[in-house]
Amino acid sequence: MLIMCFAGACSPGDDDRVYNPAEKLPAPTGDAAANEDNLTEAHAVLAGGCFWCVEAVFEQLDGVTDVVSGYAGGTADSADYRKVASGQTDHAEVVRITYDPRKTTYGDLLRVFFATHDPTTLNRQGPDRGRQYRSAVFYESIDQKQIAAAYMQQLTDAGAFDDPIVTTLEPLEAFYIAEDYHQDYVQHHPNEPYVRYNALPKVEKVRKQFGDQLKMP
Repeated sequence: MLIMCFAGACSPGDDDRVYNPAEKLPAPTGDAAANEDNLTEAHAVLAGGCFWCVEAVFEQLDGVTDVVSGYAGGTADSADYRKVASGQTDHAEVVRITYDPRKTTYGDLLRVFFATHDPTTLNRQGPDRGRQYRSAVFYESIDQKQIAAAYMQQLTDAGAFDDPIVTTLEPLEAFYIAEDYHQDYVQHHPNEPYVRYNALPKVEKVRKQFGDQLKMP
């Protein structure tokens, strides 16, 4: 897999609403990927709006060993913030989650993912609008694709959301790491208005709804 470093950023908008989906989403069924049975490390690449927010959500989870903000989609020569921010490069702001399959599963991560962003808004999350803020699962294997597709169908059948899910399933061609100052952004800037209104409520939601999946203090 190609991994490269480029710039990135999130810009607060004029809409500070925080999405609040159903309090309890069903757990995925059959969520253990066959090719993870004997692994001690696996990855998930997810896009759910500004990568600052998504990163902060997953850093809390037990079994998650690293979360890196970056881009997926598009091409290497267009993976810098000024180009990505135009919404024309086809990149999405993503996080690459490294996790231990012995402690958590791909399905567990998807459950948190769909509970902490709005998968029914096309190319938008809260105040952020544009193709780069789309809801997407970038799969690295057929197992991941099948698990994600099955879970989205499960959520649809359960009526978990009022509107149709528009999350895309896209093959991971490459992951481009954002500049250093984007990593752990919420941790380093907890008092910024964007962080307080958009990221921290999601962090708190995970603590309340997924308390049994959190890392020990």
